[in-house]
Amino acid sequence: MKSKQISLGYALLPILILVILLSYNVIVFGDDALSGSNQFILLLGGAVAAIVGFKWKISYEVMLKKVAENLQSVTGALLILLFVGALAGTWLVSGIIPAMIYYGLQILHPSIFLPACIIICAIISLATGSSWTTSATVGIALIGIGKVLGIPVGMVAGAVISGAYFGDKLSPLSDTTNLAPAMAGGELFSHIRYMTLTTVPSIIVTLIVFFIISFTQTTAGTADIDSLMLAIKDKFTINFSLFLVPAVVVFLIVRKAPPLVALLIGTLLGGLFALIFQKDILIEVAKASGFSFEVAYKGIMNAITVATEVKTTNPLLNDLFSSGGMEGMLGTIWLIMCAMVFGGIMDAIGALARISNALLSLATSTFQLFASTVASCLAINLTASDQYLSLVIPGKMFAEAYKKRGLAPENLSRTLEDSGTVTSVLIPWNTCGAYQSGVLGVGVGEYFIYAIFNWLSPFMTLLYAAFKIKIAARKDAIAQ
Repeated sequence: MKSKQISLGYALLPILILVILLSYNVIVFGDDALSGSNQFILLLGGAVAAIVGFKWKISYEVMLKKVAENLQSVTGALLILLFVGALAGTWLVSGIIPAMIYYGLQILHPSIFLPACIIICAIISLATGSSWTTSATVGIALIGIGKVLGIPVGMVAGAVISGAYFGDKLSPLSDTTNLAPAMAGGELFSHIRYMTLTTVPSIIVTLIVFFIISFTQTTAGTADIDSLMLAIKDKFTINFSLFLVPAVVVFLIVRKAPPLVALLIGTLLGGLFALIFQKDILIEVAKASGFSFEVAYKGIMNAITVATEVKTTNPLLNDLFSSGGMEGMLGTIWLIMCAMVFGGIMDAIGALARISNALLSLATSTFQLFASTVASCLAINLTASDQYLSLVIPGKMFAEAYKKRGLAPENLSRTLEDSGTVTSVLIPWNTCGAYQSGVLGVGVGEYFIYAIFNWLSPFMTLLYAAFKIKIAARKDAIAQ
């Protein structure tokens, strides 16, 4: 086949140009690079790959067909992303997410302030699917409380970031948690279940270390969170009945119901509970003056489909109580589609196969394959300065290599998250590092050593690979 004739140098050329263009693009646009320019750069990378393909006599029709196959392969993931946005919207207006935050804040106590920071941020990030929002809201409040208590801000920031990224990794509402299995060819909830194997031990070690650190710290005041809780209580009807909805969704996931079914039921139940408990919120979201069936319908549909904000008396909560709905997921969907174009052309011209064969020849063991994946994710985070790209590029590049070794896609998606998602915040010039440092007012150098969960995660995934702990084989490989 002609696709096998491509040389390693030509196979790597589109990736090299892509990384250079993405690095410059992030320098120019910063955080705004995710708004669309990075997506176009991926298309430019695909164009470079197509030019290489033409040189090696690969037809336009072959490349277009492979792009179509790639896009078809992520149809389920794209639909899941849309339903994740819908679920986040109804869980906000129904008071489910505010209730999680309300009860999460109650566990805060000065004597265990640092571990409590981890737990609170983990709960909120798990509920919202956003480490950035968690840091920008409750994280800021915790930094302020830590200053009052006389605790070094680097410690507090490290605890906040550790908890926020733990929740982000395991939340089905998180874009990176959806992106990783999409790139690896896996399934969302299988990815989450498999990821707990390394993520839970990492957060346990982190909590133990922070408990030990807490014994060496003396607090100088009392953590007052009454204003936050009062603002939530004033705006929403908060009770334990709201937790029936996430309990049903968790039950469906455990029973291995199709993800789209679980998310659809969770979305509809969220809308129903909004109708029962949060009529005033629906009136506000619908921008109406009184309650009626039409107003309720409009409020729920707005929460499902478009950006929704619920204003409280506390400005720290206003950014937290917002959801993009299905519309808010379009940026990630756009990114995935452009990545599929780049990956499809690279696959059609034989570049991914050539690179995979080269990597497999160097990686003579399963551990070396995992180590190569970790190194690639770190390299992309350092050069392209973006956590999404640290999942997209290595994900497409290594998927075939894992498949050839008979490894389930969950191995790759977990490694991508353990080494790509969480380490981005440890790099000052990465979008995540710059964002967290700016929002929390704490330099990366100050919180680096205390962001234990983030730098421990890559070592944990390598430890599992080295000792062959829970390394799942592909189902078709088992059948053979």
